Amino acid sequence: MPLLLLDIMLIFLLVVGNADRTDKKINLNAKEIVEKADKKRRGDTSQAEMSITIVRPTWSREMRIKAWSKDTEFSLILITAPARDRGTVFLKRKKEIWNWIPSIDRNIKLPPSMMMQSWMGSDFTNDDLIKESSIVEDYDHKLLQDSVVLGRECYKIALLPKPEAPVVWGKIYCWIDKKDFMELKTELYDEDGYLVNQVLFSDIKMLDGRLLPAKMAYIPAEKKGQKTVIQYHEVDYDIDINESFFSLQNMKRVR
Repeated sequence: MPLLLLDIMLIFLLVVGNADRTDKKINLNAKEIVEKADKKRRGDTSQAEMSITIVRPTWSREMRIKAWSKDTEFSLILITAPARDRGTVFLKRKKEIWNWIPSIDRNIKLPPSMMMQSWMGSDFTNDDLIKESSIVEDYDHKLLQDSVVLGRECYKIALLPKPEAPVVWGKIYCWIDKKDFMELKTELYDEDGYLVNQVLFSDIKMLDGRLLPAKMAYIPAEKKGQKTVIQYHEVDYDIDINESFFSLQNMKRVR
């Protein structure tokens, strides 16, 4: 009898423990879901090679870039092609954003007023690519109705900017896969509530052991036939990279 009672108690504890873990997974709040998806996509550190294709109704052009990041405070982007842009570097170091232009041999610090300007002629702004704002810390998050994107059940979450946050969007909706916490769709609205840009994710595959979309299409709402597409070719997460890598001096010599 004592052994049977002990077995029952162990089974009870296992069931309760598993139920508790399941409930915690199901009951993640909106901010935790966004943070989990953002963390999965970024990693603690990362190094990536990708192409960026700018599409217009009558033409298109492609850039190749290398990018490094550490947490949300540091990132460095090197353009490797085409030849006319090769060697151009963008650096984010905490709240400062710098641009190295090899043709004039100068570092230029970007002021906040330039955050909404086009990045290299694409549909991205400097803020979109460098991410001066944080989708986790600078917004309040609210769960809306569930939805389906790419055949996957998703949380739909509204992000509303905090009063003093340094953000450019009046409202953001994002759709995050319930099972694998992948961001699959995003809508960006201005302060008057009008849809400005839509971001669609696709080409889901393993990237350095993480199931993630390898393609992201950034589509202006009111510009027919226009979009910018990022395609990831290689990604390495949680690499050993020191904060000193993200320096003004390294902008000139990174390859």
